[in-house]
Amino acid sequence: MISAVANKIFKQAIDDYHQYDNIDHPINNPYDKSSIEHLLYLKCWIDTVQWHMEDVVRNPEIAPAEGLHWKRRIDESNQYRTDTVEYIDSYYLQLFAQSKPNADARINTESPAWAIDRLSILALKIYHMQQETLRTDAAKTHIDACQSKLDILLEQRIDLSQSIDELIADILAGNKIMKVYKQMKMYNDPALNPVLYGQQK
Repeated sequence: MISAVANKIFKQAIDDYHQYDNIDHPINNPYDKSSIEHLLYLKCWIDTVQWHMEDVVRNPEIAPAEGLHWKRRIDESNQYRTDTVEYIDSYYLQLFAQSKPNADARINTESPAWAIDRLSILALKIYHMQQETLRTDAAKTHIDACQSKLDILLEQRIDLSQSIDELIADILAGNKIMKVYKQMKMYNDPALNPVLYGQQK
């Protein structure tokens, strides 16, 4: 089941990052570059780094120039994240290349990789919400509220994991079609963002 593998690797990546808790600490991906495990670890590492960038940029005391610096880093990270999701979908396209959809096969609302993307973000929500439940400097009302939210997140992970595994099984069985659309993000492309290509005139 891919969800069990993904959840284990996501926890590993998040725990590895928090050994240093440093946005600029280099990744040390322990998996073979040709493997899906490598892509899953990379995906969650990117998400974890970006999570902490988002925390930094929301500091109400941040200087405008520094805020712009972090906004641009977040945009760059978003593009890297999207590229990595598309690499994961490419892996599945190759894996299912010989699968023949049934005549009544349906298209899912999202590809396997974008569902896995949601699972990675959910792993981060679970980690950080759990950290909130362990605080010794917060009121009991805060701890209890965070524990209630954590319980919901854990239930959500069970449901999302099952849905991902069912999607993979449905594609393999020909009940659903593996179809991918590139995200085609425009804001980072000098040829597609009018602010950027307008400067070239």
